[in-house]
Amino acid sequence: MDQAIGFVGVSKKFGGGNSEPQTPALHDVRLSVAEGEFLSIIGPSGCGKTTLLRIVAGLVPDYEGDVKIGGKRVSSPDGQIGMVFQEDSTFPWRTALENVAFGLEMRKVPPEKCRRKAMEMLDLIGLNGFEGHYPSALSGGMKQRIAIARALILEPQILLMDEPFGALDEQTRIILGEQLLDVQAKLGQTIIFITHSIQEAVQLSDRIAVMTARPGRIKEVLDVPLSKPRGSEVISSDGFA
Repeated sequence: MDQAIGFVGVSKKFGGGNSEPQTPALHDVRLSVAEGEFLSIIGPSGCGKTTLLRIVAGLVPDYEGDVKIGGKRVSSPDGQIGMVFQEDSTFPWRTALENVAFGLEMRKVPPEKCRRKAMEMLDLIGLNGFEGHYPSALSGGMKQRIAIARALILEPQILLMDEPFGALDEQTRIILGEQLLDVQAKLGQTIIFITHSIQEAVQLSDRIAVMTARPGRIKEVLDVPLSKPRGSEVISSDGFA
């Protein structure tokens, strides 16, 4: 399987102004992510997980080492990369359909095609019939589905997800995890997923990268030897409880 993302000796320090010492966030991160792989990253708070994701997204250009996508070093945002955050990022003044279609509108896609593609995405994530609802009328899980659909409608090759289900209850997280695996099976994106939940990582991932405390580096990469699709029943099986 071809490599989608390569990390070679990636380090990052913050601060250092006014003669203050710099704070190391990442140190010598080395990792390879295959095309179409679902990789979860877990580690203690403050270990640099989000910083690593932001580097891949091109939002932190001044880092040491190399992050390469398609053989090209990442130094700025790229349209082939989508990102979903933990916080609610829906626009409260736009309906579900308008939220999902936003990225296409910014690319000047004709209105009828925007609507058709947005309806397809809403159907894919199980929100057909809610296209006219505003975020205030939707649950937290529904709003996160909209955020995922808004990222996927731009057809990114890589989807970065920073604790996207972290603010949701356990049952909703499991349901959305199952839907996310179903969507990935249909669309084939490479996904890097940050979570604090080992159970969630086991449910979703092909592999799990474990990071050390700050400065973060890859301590171990674990294969998840469970067939897909997976539901909540896999979480307590095969010694992963």
